[in-house]
Amino acid sequence: MILTNHRGNGQQDIFYERSDVLTISIHGHPSFAYPYFSGFAMEKGAAAGKGYNINIPLPENVNGERYRRVLSEILRRIVRFQPQFLIVALGLDTAKEDPTGTWSLEAEDFEAVGKMIGSLHFPTLVIQEGGYDTRVLGINACRFFTGLWSGDLPP
Repeated sequence: MILTNHRGNGQQDIFYERSDVLTISIHGHPSFAYPYFSGFAMEKGAAAGKGYNINIPLPENVNGERYRRVLSEILRRIVRFQPQFLIVALGLDTAKEDPTGTWSLEAEDFEAVGKMIGSLHFPTLVIQEGGYDTRVLGINACRFFTGLWSGDLPP
């Protein structure tokens, strides 16, 4: 699962024809976001991987509420897939005023996103893949992990 303002085209290329890996990317639409040539919704996988590559290209301006609505839909798809583990490419460049992004997620949004992912209770590896506003980078990362941990606690 890729959660970033820009597209993870490398992950898509590697797994595009595989059905044992579900690749999902929430990112800025290629009309304005890097790499500009990949990440369109119609790119759904090929051969055995048809339907196992999901791109969710979003508009230039996205707030935390909209992001969480999209993520909620994606998490249902992940639950249906029942992965052995989850890898999250965490793009903190989705933060408000990040110099490379256009979205406006704030610290409480990152915590809510973490909690939503943690509530799935899958073993999870998080890889940070973006975030360049050094004034809030650590705060947003900390809040994401706080949410991830609290979402994974038993009810």
